[in-house]
Amino acid sequence: MVSRWLIYIKIWICVLIFKKNWRVLLYGIGLIPALYLLWQGQTGRLGADPVNVFERALGLWAFRFLLVCFALSPLQVVSGMALKRYQRLTGLLAFIYAILHLGAYLFLDLQMNFSIFARDVTHRPFIILGMLAVLILLPMALTSNRLSMRLLKKKWKKIHSLIYVAVPLVLAHFYLSFKVFNKTIFFYLFITSVVVFLRFILTGFPRKQSF
Repeated sequence: MVSRWLIYIKIWICVLIFKKNWRVLLYGIGLIPALYLLWQGQTGRLGADPVNVFERALGLWAFRFLLVCFALSPLQVVSGMALKRYQRLTGLLAFIYAILHLGAYLFLDLQMNFSIFARDVTHRPFIILGMLAVLILLPMALTSNRLSMRLLKKKWKKIHSLIYVAVPLVLAHFYLSFKVFNKTIFFYLFITSVVVFLRFILTGFPRKQSF
């Protein structure tokens, strides 16, 4: 599973580097995993518990894109390539997948049972953390445009520095949702730790963040 998404990320990064003005295409490429998961679900290829697999996979892609967004600043320092220009793109894709993940949970898992939803968001820690992460990503996504930068000025930087809060919240939500410390959890914990370390060492805390 890990090797499959790593290959996808490598291809996607190559497109980012060499196709500067293909942002619409890049959004389309970024949504390929969601479309593939939808096709798998429609054709019965998601196993014995398709809703759970679909829901978890969408959440995992949200986490992946958020990590890529968070990692672009230190990667730019290390590589010398202009990678920060893609923070908005990867950040918005992370938000899109987070909303899809939430939608799958609410509409497919809970079958729009809002009483259960209300109980979950007040009593289940990993659900609470996930909702907090979505609420933090929401203002970042809504202000990811030049107009908001001009209107909000210094407040814009403060809003987008919330990614430092969103990343650990998503990681905690991810860990608690599995309930066990397995290889997948260890892998993403390691990657997150490396990205956070590099970001603090190479770029400091918190500088301009263009999600």
